[in-house]
Amino acid sequence: MSEVLNTIRNFMEKEGIPGRDGYELAASGKTFPDGANFRIEIAGVERGTTMEAMIKESHKRNVVIHRAIAAVGGSTYCDAQELKDMAQMAKDENIEIIMTVGHRKGWDTGAKESFTSEGQMQGFRLRGSDNISYHIADIMRSIEAGFRGFLVYDEGVLFILNKMRAEGLIPAETIFKFSVFGGYCSAAGAKVIESMGANSLNPISDISRPILSSIRQAVDIPLDVYIIVVNSFGGNFRAYEAPEIAKVASPCYFKFEPGTSESEIYMPWIAEEWHANFIEQKVKIASIVMEIMDEHAPEMLTSPKGAKDLVLTKP
Repeated sequence: MSEVLNTIRNFMEKEGIPGRDGYELAASGKTFPDGANFRIEIAGVERGTTMEAMIKESHKRNVVIHRAIAAVGGSTYCDAQELKDMAQMAKDENIEIIMTVGHRKGWDTGAKESFTSEGQMQGFRLRGSDNISYHIADIMRSIEAGFRGFLVYDEGVLFILNKMRAEGLIPAETIFKFSVFGGYCSAAGAKVIESMGANSLNPISDISRPILSSIRQAVDIPLDVYIIVVNSFGGNFRAYEAPEIAKVASPCYFKFEPGTSESEIYMPWIAEEWHANFIEQKVKIASIVMEIMDEHAPEMLTSPKGAKDLVLTKP
C-alpha cells in the first residue's frame, strides 16, 4: 500500500469511518432493540384500499410487515379522511408507516431541468425556500392525520426538520428515513446523515455487501436495503444474498419494491385496484424471501409483530 493511501485510510479510521470496505463480511454485532437482525418493509401503500390489500395478504401468507412506505406518489394526492383511515389501519396492525409527502423537485414549475440527462445529475433536492416550506407543510398535514414517520431526501430539509423536532414544533417521537434519492453509498456519507438526525438510511439500490458492511461499522441507525427494486433502478432481486445482507448490515430493513419504474407505477391516476393487486405481489415476494431466510439463515432473527420500538401512528 502506498504511503498516501495509508495516511488517508488511517485518518478515516480515526474519524470513525472504515478505511476499507468490509471485504471480510464480518457480522455487524448490532441489532434492533429486541435483538432482531432484520425486518420487513413494503413500499407503495398508495391509498386506503392498498393498505387493506397489504394487510389482508400479510395475514394470508403469515408475513409480519414491520414498516410500510405510504403514498410514494405523494401524500398530497390523499384527502384528509383517507390519510386518517390509513393511519388508523396502520395502528391497528402495529405497522410503522413512513409517509412520502408531496411537493418535490419535480413538482416545481421551474424543475424542467430535472428531466434532462444532465439535470438528473444535479441532485434530487428542493429548489428555494418556498418549495421547502410547501414540502414541510405537507408533512404537517400528515402529522395532523396521525403519521409520525417521513421520507426525507434533502439534507437542508432534514436539518430544518431535526431542529423543529428538537424545539417541539413537530412531535418529539417523529422519525425521518433518508431516501435512496439522496444517493448515499459510503460510510462517510452515512455518518453525515446520521449526525444530522436521520433515524434510518436507504443506500443506493445496488450497493455491495462489503460497502454495506463498512457503512454498518460507521453508523448505528438501521439500513434499509432493497431486496428487490424497480427495473429503472436496476431491477436486482437479491433473494439469496438476503442472509448475508442481514449478517453484515444488521439491524436492517429488507425493502421490497418491484416494478417497472417509480415514475410509472406511482402516478396518482393509476387505478386503486391495480395498486391493490400489485401490493399483494410484493407481500408474496416478501414471503418467499422469508422462506429463504428460514432455510439458509435461521440464526438471523426477525422481530415479532408489534416490536416495542416501532413508531406507530397516532390517529
